Amino acid sequence: MASVIWTGAVSAAGNPEAGKAKAAVCAACHGSNGIAQIPGYPNLAGQNEAYLISALKAYRSKERGGGQAVVMQGQAAGLSDEDIANLAAYYASLPADGGE
Repeated sequence: MASVIWTGAVSAAGNPEAGKAKAAVCAACHGSNGIAQIPGYPNLAGQNEAYLISALKAYRSKERGGGQAVVMQGQAAGLSDEDIANLAAYYASLPADGGE
């Protein structure tokens, strides 16, 4: 399997370092490396950046429901567009296997 090295040049939408700083609260459910430790919770590591942006904005506007939507709506409510872009860039930059 080829490894991907994050250069920062790929993502114009967000800043992965700023996203990493904001991601501490996400780790409780989605793992510190973006791999969820709780069954049924999604892995975020290596996820498509545009998808993460769309999902977080949908939670923030309460357009997305089901599962843990109420929890995610509360988490996303305080995020700015910049925060969302940064979080998405951070999780997209992580290896999908969590670095293992």
